Amino acid sequence: MQSLGWSTERGTNKVAVLVSLCAAVFVVNISTTIVNIALPSLVTELGASTRDLLWIVDAFNLAFAALVLAAGSLSDRFGRRRFLLMGLAVSLIASIAGAWSSNPDVLIAWRALAGVAAAVVYPVTLSILTNVFTERSERVKAIGIWGAATGISVAVGPVVGGALLESFWWGSILLFVGAAAAVTLVVAFRFIPDSRDPSTPPLDLIGLGLSTLALGLLVYTIIEAPDRGWSSTATIIGFIAAAALLTLFVLQEIRATHPMLDVRLFANLRFTAASGAVTAAFFALFGFIFLVTQYFQSVRDYGALETGIRMLPVAGSIAVASLVGPRLAVRVGSKLIVALGLVSLSLAFGWAATVGSETSYLVIAGQMIFLGVGIGLTSAPATEAIMGVVPPDKAGMGSAVNDATRELGGTLGVAVIGSVALSVYRDHLDATAGLPERLVDPARDSVGAALEASRVAASQFGEVGARAGAQLAEIARSGFVDGFATGCIVAGAVTAVAAVLTLIYLPAHPGTDSEKSEHSEGAPTTDPVGTPT
Repeated sequence: MQSLGWSTERGTNKVAVLVSLCAAVFVVNISTTIVNIALPSLVTELGASTRDLLWIVDAFNLAFAALVLAAGSLSDRFGRRRFLLMGLAVSLIASIAGAWSSNPDVLIAWRALAGVAAAVVYPVTLSILTNVFTERSERVKAIGIWGAATGISVAVGPVVGGALLESFWWGSILLFVGAAAAVTLVVAFRFIPDSRDPSTPPLDLIGLGLSTLALGLLVYTIIEAPDRGWSSTATIIGFIAAAALLTLFVLQEIRATHPMLDVRLFANLRFTAASGAVTAAFFALFGFIFLVTQYFQSVRDYGALETGIRMLPVAGSIAVASLVGPRLAVRVGSKLIVALGLVSLSLAFGWAATVGSETSYLVIAGQMIFLGVGIGLTSAPATEAIMGVVPPDKAGMGSAVNDATRELGGTLGVAVIGSVALSVYRDHLDATAGLPERLVDPARDSVGAALEASRVAASQFGEVGARAGAQLAEIARSGFVDGFATGCIVAGAVTAVAAVLTLIYLPAHPGTDSEKSEHSEGAPTTDPVGTPT
């Protein structure tokens, strides 16, 4: 670490701070990735439907996305170290309590609380990093390592989760998250310095309420669309109401003296284009992970640990590309590198859309490498571009916007891609018209439920049940594969559009510090400079 040029200044050990922040990022990210590997287990052990699985994943993501802006603002006001420690403590409680959930609804509630904790922790990590690593050269290196922590969590989560699932009950994965949070809490307490924004603006409660309602209604409408129908009156009204609430939120933030989100940040094309790139990238990534873990276990019959190991190509390539991406962006420009990352994602999903039930794993591994490289080249350079626009005293808000776009993209990715795949899957069940209704009814919930019904039929109804179960399993697997392919096409289309917009709107190189000064001068706060305390 010393070779990177980081030293101890004013009692702050930069290496220890960065390790602590990366550990906190690890806790937040592993809380998501480790649950994804358990989705098929939740079907059999808790009786979860696909709708339940969507909510188990998105309860965390939605709470994260809805509250991260407020949490970033509050951490600026009351102290970033205090909020980091508080968020880690809540994550510890939510993980341990969630491990003993007796049904999907209880688990969803604990996952939502874990999402609240993540909303507190994640923006604080980046705002502390920005305040400790003030020189751009060292900040670029630090953000690259910070981004690589995401890749490490993507690798460790599925592998450790898979190993735990094969040896213990499903709740053991959350106990692991709780243990990681406890260790990080101790380390952060020891090494993290405090910093805050001395202007201490009041919390924008109206903005918080409107943003939470808008995001919540949007995600709820998308997840319920397969049951209600995408063109049903309820679905259309839900989308219109969510759009209206979002419009009211923007108007509120424009008028507010101390907005939760300073929407004027989006007048800076560098900030807006980078935020859009992050949103698109994580829309694709989260949706893919939601489906591919079920594909490996339900279609290919891999065990949980086998599935986790087979996720390593995407994790490793994210980690490597996150380290290389920011340095390439400094040399050749953010525009080219971020656009290249989005193109890599589009190629990955276009290729993944060709996957069948017998596709070689080496082919899938190649697709995941393209995906991981795309995420690494997009996320870290775009994050550096976002934080480069924001003045240091507003680092919490800038970090929160970065995290909000990341989680908003992930939340919508799981909801949209998962719901589209479920709709396609259910369309395939029309081919089960000749099968007993008691087999077909549970199959509508998920491919995992269909396979469980197939096994029950074979064990309880002899040869006739075995034939009917085998037919149902074949139809269910075929439907899931087609839904998976359709979801990949949606993800690839989104990243392709984002790549074009990046090339048009993202400046080739970061702006100067005058960007920050100009923005700070026009801000409604009274003190433009935040200093570590």
